[in-house]
Amino acid sequence: MNTTVRARASRGPLRITALTCAGLMSGAALLLSGCSQGSAGSASLASPGKAAAVPAAGASGSSSASQAARLALAGQSIIYTASLIIRAKNVMSAANRAASIVTAAGGYVSSEQSSINPADRARSKVSLQLKIPVAVYPATLRTLSTVLGTQTSLAQHAQDVTEQVADVSSRVTSAQDAITQLQTLLKRAGSVTSLLSVQEQINAEESGLEALQAQQRALARETSYATVSVALVSQHRTSVQESRKSRGFLAGLGAGWRGLRLAVSWLLTVLGIVLPFAVLAAVLAGAGYAARRRLRRRSRPTTAG
Repeated sequence: MNTTVRARASRGPLRITALTCAGLMSGAALLLSGCSQGSAGSASLASPGKAAAVPAAGASGSSSASQAARLALAGQSIIYTASLIIRAKNVMSAANRAASIVTAAGGYVSSEQSSINPADRARSKVSLQLKIPVAVYPATLRTLSTVLGTQTSLAQHAQDVTEQVADVSSRVTSAQDAITQLQTLLKRAGSVTSLLSVQEQINAEESGLEALQAQQRALARETSYATVSVALVSQHRTSVQESRKSRGFLAGLGAGWRGLRLAVSWLLTVLGIVLPFAVLAAVLAGAGYAARRRLRRRSRPTTAG
């Protein structure tokens, strides 16, 4: 018992000493951490270069926002169409040049109609339908408007079909999934009636899928290429000889001759209109004159008697 009491008495000072050392060490650690934080704060306040890092982060945020906006715009599906009328000196050479410009830009000529009048070049006309990649559509349209001749009319139109493209894509995916499920069900069908029923559903789904895929391809083609309708018409040029002929004695004689022919034409027209009525009036007048003479012949014997 005495030894136990002595051991407990000897352990008490040791515990106090250990607790004291632990408290001192924790206080020193707190002091060191406070000093390091104060030096870091003073260093951040003293160096303006590090403080300028905050606006840089803001600039990066704005650049990322603009990039996101560009990506959103690039994700849209838009159909571009334009109609252009140009007066050219030589419509055939202008048409060949337009085709070469579009081909060099990665496009093609989808249709061409020409009406060439060798006797009257001023009435010659060539109509082109051009397909231009959307990426180079504005630049190519500007080139066509300036190098082919004199632009007289330009109309542009943009149609947003993003929702339609998304809807068709979703329907295509749903149809493909339905066909896959029906094919799995076809393998598990036991009776002939079930096999025929499932096969009919698969055929119906496949026909609908083909129609949707055709619509999807058409939309992809229309949104990938802009359609530009170009009408090339000849320039009407008045020559010096024609301007000279419009004045002088010969011009007056020609104008008088044209006036005389116009007057005669009007006179003949009026005569043709009046002639049927004149013939009818002459026939009626002759019939009345003949009837009157007969009445006179019959009335003469009675008066004489």
